[in-house]
Amino acid sequence: MAVRNPSIQHFRETINGREYAIEVGRALDGGWRASLVRAAGVPTALMPFYGATPREARDRLTGWLAAAHRSAAPVPAAKTRA
Repeated sequence: MAVRNPSIQHFRETINGREYAIEVGRALDGGWRASLVRAAGVPTALMPFYGATPREARDRLTGWLAAAHRSAAPVPAAKTRA
């Protein structure tokens, strides 16, 4: 039987066509900490993002990921005149 932990929430978000698993848990200061996970409970090396609510922490993380994808997108080559 699985034990439900109300202090940990899981989200799946698709950003730029790629699916991410996000785990949000209580931080020591009473806020919330969001991090990417590869498997339940195993965070990646990416720094965590914090917020006053689980949704705020998740939104900060997904906002950063979306911005990172935008800056990594290839820039179209400029057309030259012949």
